[in-house]
Amino acid sequence: SATEMPGAVLPGIALGLALLVAGAAARAAGTIGDLYQATVFVTGQGEETRGPALAGALATVLVRVSGNPALAESPAVAALGTGAGAAVASLAYHDRMAGIPVHDEQGSRDRPYDLIVDFAPAAIDAMLAGLGETPWAEPRPELLALVTVENGTTRFPLTADGARGRDMREALAAAATLYGVPVELPSAAAASPNGAGLALDGTLRWDDAALGWMADWTIVAGGTTYRWTAEAVSFDQAFRVAVGGAARILSGHGAPH
Repeated sequence: SATEMPGAVLPGIALGLALLVAGAAARAAGTIGDLYQATVFVTGQGEETRGPALAGALATVLVRVSGNPALAESPAVAALGTGAGAAVASLAYHDRMAGIPVHDEQGSRDRPYDLIVDFAPAAIDAMLAGLGETPWAEPRPELLALVTVENGTTRFPLTADGARGRDMREALAAAATLYGVPVELPSAAAASPNGAGLALDGTLRWDDAALGWMADWTIVAGGTTYRWTAEAVSFDQAFRVAVGGAARILSGHGAPH
């Protein structure tokens, strides 16, 4: 169920970027949803959780609409978060325990919700202008992710319909939604990679000593080859680094840091 209300790495920014858009894992990797909408997890519907959640959602949307992941670490964006409510067109709470009665030990204050926030595009665009940014135009280039996964003696390509890598596919879909970049994976049945997207080549290698994934990413855009890495990260973070880096390049913000 949802409760609607009228509209009215930094801690607040990290909240918006770390909490992935609800439903992203269930969507096809090639879809990106509404660029001006974000969903964050909250407990209860009180202002003490709503305020920080709106700030995080605003940061997520500013990054997604501009295509510039660096805004996530901007003090100016953090400052805008304190007035995020003024840019909200509408919001709704989706009860994660819908259909489960409230027990004595589970009061409504602590009940888990997805807070779905729709921001007014004009307000977001005006904020971006104040930050020296402009919206990254649609339609956006589609990426074809050609990813090889290595874990010990196991090595396989990540595909849209393969028997391995389901959690990784979901993480890639979530990253695509988070940054507003359509991404697809090749089919396992194809003799060679298929798809019309711009190739994003990558390798995910598990490192026992680091207890994390080592990721290498490459994309060729505008005649320039870009390479960037992530070290000792979860595969969720590895895909966020991949898609966020591609967004930065393709939106005209330069090479990933």
